[in-house]
Amino acid sequence: MSPTLPGRRRILRRVLVLVLLAIFVLYLVLPAALGIFAVLPLREEVGAPPEGFREVTLTSDDGIVLEAWYAPPDNGAAIVLIHGAGASREAVRPYAAMLARHGYGVLALDLAGHGGSGGPTNRFGWGGTRDVGAAVEFLEAQEGVDAIGGMGLSLGGEVLLGAASEYPQVRAIVADGATQRSVEELHALESERPLYRSFTARVLYGVVQIASGTAPPEPLLDSMAAAESTGFLLIAGGNVPQEVAFNEVFTRTAGERAQLWVAPDAGHTGAFGRHPAGYEERVIAFFDTALLSGPGEEEATGTGSA
Repeated sequence: MSPTLPGRRRILRRVLVLVLLAIFVLYLVLPAALGIFAVLPLREEVGAPPEGFREVTLTSDDGIVLEAWYAPPDNGAAIVLIHGAGASREAVRPYAAMLARHGYGVLALDLAGHGGSGGPTNRFGWGGTRDVGAAVEFLEAQEGVDAIGGMGLSLGGEVLLGAASEYPQVRAIVADGATQRSVEELHALESERPLYRSFTARVLYGVVQIASGTAPPEPLLDSMAAAESTGFLLIAGGNVPQEVAFNEVFTRTAGERAQLWVAPDAGHTGAFGRHPAGYEERVIAFFDTALLSGPGEEEATGTGSA
């Protein structure tokens, strides 16, 4: 026996309520919850320094004490090494070891609110430029450091790209898995500009701004364009189409100062694990050219993917 008309109406009303509830949760509750989570002070534990490294502390210009590992260079160049969102220098141990094997000094830094560092947590790194400034000030004071580079994973790469215009002392930056950290940066991709595509991001970043009391920093593309003396090696996981798209935009923005490697069959920040030899070769060759070449010896950087 088929439902009566009032019965069908009750069913339709229930379905409509469920649909509206699902929309409310997906487009408002979930992004708002993620925004709150982004500023919660959940910190990853940090173990003892790797062999050849020592514990150091830095102070940013807003008085926040930052924790780091430091190993001095053998070749005159030091790299600021920065982890991803919610992580710490513990996550970059293998990268630190790789750089140190080739004679580079390494300052593996915990961003503010991460690992052992003080200050408020922001998993989008909106205050990260200050942290880069503290790292640059520390390295400029170290004996044997004649050149500075930067290497960051995901959020760490975004922080370095965002600080490039303010700290040209960081002459070469490797950004592995960088994408975006604000609505304005999301709109670098034309596909993300319609409201139906960016609405949840607007809610997410709006909640982060309210909960943290801070505004999004200078957009990455503006910083990269203004950093006229900085070279970039951009690495994107080939299995993450949006990550590839962002890094293609970054490459076009920086022009001849940028190289792009789309790592085949790699996920987000998975290129090192998937292609360890090729990753090491590319990163070290980039830093060697940008930081160790004497006047007149620097090779022009070009764009491309493999």
